[in-house]
Amino acid sequence: MKNIWSTLGELRGFLILWCTQTLSTLGSAMTNFALVIWAYQQTGSALSTALLTVASYAPYVAMSIFAGALSDRWNKKLTMLASDTFAAACTVAVLLLLATDNLQIWHLYGLNALNGLMNTIQQPAGDVAISLLTPKKHYQKVSGLRSFSNSLVSILTPVLATALLAFTSIQTVIYIDLATFLLAFFALAAFVKIPEAAREGEKEGVLRAARKGLAYLRDNRGILNLMLFLAAINFTASIYNAALPAMLLSKTGSETALGAVNAASGLAMLVGSAIATLAPAPKSRVRVICNTLLISMSTENFFLAFGQSTPVWCLGAVLGWLPIPLMNANMDVLFRSRIPVAMQGRVYACRNTLQFFTIPLGYLAGGALVDRVFEPFMAAQSADGLLAQLFGLGKGSGAALLFLVLAVMGILTCLIFRRVKSIWHLEGIEQNR
Repeated sequence: MKNIWSTLGELRGFLILWCTQTLSTLGSAMTNFALVIWAYQQTGSALSTALLTVASYAPYVAMSIFAGALSDRWNKKLTMLASDTFAAACTVAVLLLLATDNLQIWHLYGLNALNGLMNTIQQPAGDVAISLLTPKKHYQKVSGLRSFSNSLVSILTPVLATALLAFTSIQTVIYIDLATFLLAFFALAAFVKIPEAAREGEKEGVLRAARKGLAYLRDNRGILNLMLFLAAINFTASIYNAALPAMLLSKTGSETALGAVNAASGLAMLVGSAIATLAPAPKSRVRVICNTLLISMSTENFFLAFGQSTPVWCLGAVLGWLPIPLMNANMDVLFRSRIPVAMQGRVYACRNTLQFFTIPLGYLAGGALVDRVFEPFMAAQSADGLLAQLFGLGKGSGAALLFLVLAVMGILTCLIFRRVKSIWHLEGIEQNR
């Protein structure tokens, strides 16, 4: 008990920030979920709703590399408060447009783009704030807790948002979002003291400071290649995210299977987050990252490709998502331990560009591959052919075939990057793999 109270005392600032920001994130996620449903009801187009995600990621990816330089130079607490306030103002704008019956889909594209732009500054500031609030010995616990809260938000968002929409209205969801913002804002402003890191290059221009972030990655190839590894995985994962609803909704004709698979994924991540929080530090964090990604890529996609029932798909989801929090926690510790705090904002911002630019590309590629390549290809197969026997007939069989391709892509990606020596040198070791 003495150790527990000591740990809680050392993590007091982080825990306050983590709890209140998690509630605010849940509120924002519920609003986004409700607006996706609203957009689909208005347009009847899956592409129009997918573009909501693209609109958020495009400015985030494009501008992150420059915003990180500002994040390193600005006060972290004030940056986070200003960013949260801007996001709340966008939410208020949506509420007013709804109240006057003037909300259009293009309004959401514009507001999502503005929020994505603001996130380019908020996200690296928040990451650095976590490093400043957390003693290094607790990095893995903190990473596990953050993964746990992200998993919890993923599970609760559709449940709570759907219930509120069924019994109240979209305006109620937005009011709850604004209430959680006020709580998080007040807690950060009044109860969290973020130490100031040493600031480098106070008088440098943004472009020169951003180049320093890129130069750091150029000189630290292990960190750069680890980011590129995750970029390749994100591309495969984004195609997966685009194809999953198409396959499950088409094959089953209802939302039950999709909801069950998403719930199984969220619960698996909760368990994985608990393991990551409680587990001792591994001997090789790089080995954990490589192995967990290989397990994830080599299980779920095969179950989705060849499975013909919801329990089989759910089992695949559990096997695929259980290792991910362990990967995230160990990667986070590697980054925080190896990157100087004074440089973290710039380097994390470069990471946001390099590691996440594949996400919107993956979403667009996934939709196009399902609709224009794999579904037409499977529709042309004979009923007694091998492919029809393996992946089924009718709509959704093309997406199932795509999951087999994704499994192969994921495995090859893991095996290729596993042989990159600079990644293993992050721990000062080179192992026989």
